[in-house]
Order: sequence, then C-alpha cells, then structure tokens
Amino acid sequence: MRIIADENIPYVRDAFGALGDVTTISGRAISADAVRDADILLVRSITKVNRVLLDGSAVRFVATATIGEDHIDKAYLAERGIAFASAPGSNADSVRQYVTAALLVMAERFGLDLRRLGLGIVGVGNVGSRVHQNACALGMRCVLNDPPLARLTKDPKYRPIDEIFDCDIVTLHVPLTKWGRDATRHLADETLIRRLKRGAVLINTARGAVADGEAVKRALDDGHLRACVLDVWEREPNIDAELLRRVFIATPHIAGYSFDGKVNGTRQIYEAACRFLNTAPRWDPSPLLPAPECPFLDVDGNDPDAVHKAVRAVYDIMRDEAATRTLLDLPEQERAKRFDQLRKEYPRRRELFNTRVQVTPPNPALEECLRKIGFTIER
Repeated sequence: MRIIADENIPYVRDAFGALGDVTTISGRAISADAVRDADILLVRSITKVNRVLLDGSAVRFVATATIGEDHIDKAYLAERGIAFASAPGSNADSVRQYVTAALLVMAERFGLDLRRLGLGIVGVGNVGSRVHQNACALGMRCVLNDPPLARLTKDPKYRPIDEIFDCDIVTLHVPLTKWGRDATRHLADETLIRRLKRGAVLINTARGAVADGEAVKRALDDGHLRACVLDVWEREPNIDAELLRRVFIATPHIAGYSFDGKVNGTRQIYEAACRFLNTAPRWDPSPLLPAPECPFLDVDGNDPDAVHKAVRAVYDIMRDEAATRTLLDLPEQERAKRFDQLRKEYPRRRELFNTRVQVTPPNPALEECLRKIGFTIER
C-alpha cells in the first residue's frame, strides 16, 4: 500500500509505516502526479484536495490532520467513493492558549482589566467553547454566538449576533463556508465591523477569508477598531503586507501549531485509517514525545501579573509576532516563500498542561485560574 503524506505531519512515518510505504513531501508539492498511484493521502490545510488533484488516481482514503476541512472537496470524495477523515478538536487547546496569550498581551499593552471587558465568541465548537472556558477563568463577560448550535440545541446561552456588538473584543472560531444559511466567508465584513463598538478589538484564528481584510484595514485606519490580532490571512501565503503593517499581533497561521495538537492530529487520522482498513490501531505516540521545554514554574502568589508571566514563560506569542513582522523586510516576491517557511520551521511549542505550577505563597484563586486555563497545579 502506498501512502503520500505532508511532511509536516509529525511522526507520520512512525504511525503509518506499519500500514504501508510512506512517502512524505511538502504540502504545496502534493500534485496529481505525486498521488496517482497512492492508496492513501494525508494532508494538512495547505493542500487543496479536489477533482484536479485526484481524478485518475488510485486514492481510496483521504485524511487531513487538521480541524478545518474547507480545503477538501468532500462532495467530490463522496462522488468517487473515497473515504475521508479529519481531526476535529485536535488542536483546540493550542488555539485557546494562543487566544489567551493574545488577550493577556493586549491587557498589558493597552492597560486593560480583562475582568471589566466583554468577549464576543463567534463559533462555539471545539475551539470556541475552550476559548470561553479560559475567558471565564480570566474573569471576562462572554457572549456566545453560534446560529447552528442555537438551532440544534435551543440553548439560550447562544445569543444573536447583535449581542456581540457591544463587546470589547470579538474572536472568530467558525469554519470557512461560502454558501448556505450560515455562510462565513467575509462574515466580518464592512457591515459587521462597523456595528462593533468603536475601539473594539477583532481576533481571527479561524480562516483568513472569514474576515474581509480591506474592511479591517479601513476600520484600523479610522480608529473604529482599536487593534486586530490575525493568525490567518486571505490568499495565504501571499498575504496583504499593508494589513500586516496595521495589525497589533500578526502570526503565520500557527495558532493551532502546538506540538501536542499536531501529534493529536496524527493520532486521530491514524486511528481513522485503521478503521478504514479494518485493522487494530497499535501506534502510541506517548513514548516519542519530548520533554517539555518548561516543565515547572514557581509562581509568585502575590504578583498581580502572575497569570501573564506564567503563560509567557511557556508560550510567548510576541516571539511569533516578531518573526512574522520580518516579512515586511523582504521583497514582495519572497514573502510567500518565507511565510511558508515560518510554518514549516515553527519552533516546538508545548501546551500548558505539560507545565507543573507551584504557587508560593498559596493563592487559591490564582491556582484555580491557572488550572482552568490549562496548567497542571502542584499542591
């Protein structure tokens, strides 16, 4: 059995080696010629899987080691009888910790008290629900908007979109869909952005096209938006340099790039492939995981900035921001290549649960906050 895989899927050879002959290549280099004789295709978000790629191929199973599926033509796969799997929730903790880091940096830079701010969360699935958990731990008032979930559950906690317009910060966690009742392409368009309160902050870690970049630039220029945090960009890797210049925190589509999240994705698609092949899964990534770079923190229980310092010790989002900002130093024709390089060579980032925290002197409220946002608390 021949397996073609994106080289950025961690441990893919270890996981799938017992199932067949694994060839790894760059995600953007996965072509019709490369997959023609393959039985299994494993991708991440940068590979478009559609008729152009797969017509005439022997592929019987496609999996993406990502939450998002907008790069997959699932209707075509169904038409061809090609089985499909994704990795829902695999990097949800990674994204929630990215958003938490961004909120804490904004609080520091703008002199904000998060406990006095409202956070509008648009999309409350695997990621948005965990962002909600962390925001509540930080003392924020949250407004949840998710029309499909509202219709499905009838739960009044899901509020109409109008109710996010008075929030101080709005964060987007929806899939990219172009058609239908809940289409999200340019969800954050000129109309929506102008209905946000003046001085609001917009965060997008979903997909680039969920926010209209031109509308975001105009709102930043005239001060309607105080700031913007963008991890995803329209037309990646050919991102808008003028938008990059204007945003407060810019990163190269790595919010979900924690090492733990990526390994979770590998495990999920491996188990899906085993189900497809009717074979028992035997691969366990646990023994392969490296030790965390920050295994232990002693946190000052009297420090009002203890939460920010603890998060920054494990994940300093501004290092990613600074690396992304260097794209502006390059000629336009070199930026796309460098954007992809930043993703391919992304430093290993472990999630907060890998770090044990001791609070001295004891501070139960601080300990509970740190636990809820993901740390392992030692007592």
